[in-house]
Amino acid sequence: MSLLDDDNTIDVYQVLAKTLYYGMFINVLLPMALLMMCYYIDQNYYVQDKSGDMANSLFIVFGLLALIQAGIALWQRGKNFHVPMVRGFDTIQHDLAVGVLKASRPIFVMIAAISVYGYLYFYLTGRFKETVFLVLFSFLVFQVIRPRHAAVKKLVRHQKMLAEKGELLR
Repeated sequence: MSLLDDDNTIDVYQVLAKTLYYGMFINVLLPMALLMMCYYIDQNYYVQDKSGDMANSLFIVFGLLALIQAGIALWQRGKNFHVPMVRGFDTIQHDLAVGVLKASRPIFVMIAAISVYGYLYFYLTGRFKETVFLVLFSFLVFQVIRPRHAAVKKLVRHQKMLAEKGELLR
């Protein structure tokens, strides 16, 4: 019997837990807290438009940068999850948990940077609605890219296959 035949040895939820908590903190909690600060500033203070007539063009530039960054994050996720993540058969669950977190961290930071474009736009223009759009876009990108149960089960099978071939993390 091959190790590939037994998928029940890995607790997928345990593999996902730290990664999803990290992702929700950096891509949901922090951006929403900063967005609430922007809302408070928008309601109680005057933010001078430092961009002048360039506000709409600036929003288009930030939007295009956000789209490019989302595409890079999606490509990076596919690339990072196909490399060997396990050191051996006896530590496969721990190695996968560490590997998924390690592979996801830079992607989550890249996604969170999309919301930074929104805060920068708010600082430069004082426009709150467009800021909300950029922050929500980063949240949607996170929802698309975050690892899911089925994807991790597929990753487990792929990593076991790599381990049986002798391709282990060095």
